[in-house]
Amino acid sequence: MNTGSGEAFGGTLPFGERPALILVDLMRAYFEPDAELFLGSRGCLESAARLLAAAREAGVPVVHTRVSYGPGGTDGGLFFRKVAPLRHLVGDGPLGALMPEVAPDPGELVVVKQYASAFFGTSLASTLTALRVDTLVVAGVSTSGCVRATAVDAIQHGFLPVVVRQAVGDRAPGPHEANLHDIQAKYGEVWDEADTLARLRAPTA
Repeated sequence: MNTGSGEAFGGTLPFGERPALILVDLMRAYFEPDAELFLGSRGCLESAARLLAAAREAGVPVVHTRVSYGPGGTDGGLFFRKVAPLRHLVGDGPLGALMPEVAPDPGELVVVKQYASAFFGTSLASTLTALRVDTLVVAGVSTSGCVRATAVDAIQHGFLPVVVRQAVGDRAPGPHEANLHDIQAKYGEVWDEADTLARLRAPTA
């Protein structure tokens, strides 16, 4: 676990008693080599798949997110206009499909979103509250985009975000590491995969 640095931003928050796992935008758009949004690595996907298996085994609620826009991307507003590759996520095309390694099981919630945060414009906060979730384990892509936005909104909605270092990915190490540093310093906790797996598998008190 990363405990942060500096007196002002060195605080830590304890992992809660009722976690949920959220898999953010693990779509083909990020893992197809010829796609504009290609990350260049599958490492975070493989780590996320291990977290998913552990969560299912432990009976921890699982939420998946994906991005999809209506005709012309009107429901994406300025974000859609700013980020040109989002045009490939209009409708239900192949690049918007979730990767088979983390395909949802029946009964697992899939949140369809149009903006970076999984909370913005969705019912995610209400769903987590109804499930009495207190900790949101975060995996997915990209670290500097939708993962960070989801983590920031999680703590603003009263859920502790635990971002799993190996299970999130970005296109370059600089933004990846900088955003993990900021999340640990200000918005949540950054844990290693091994520690997270152990916590998910631990019996609840």
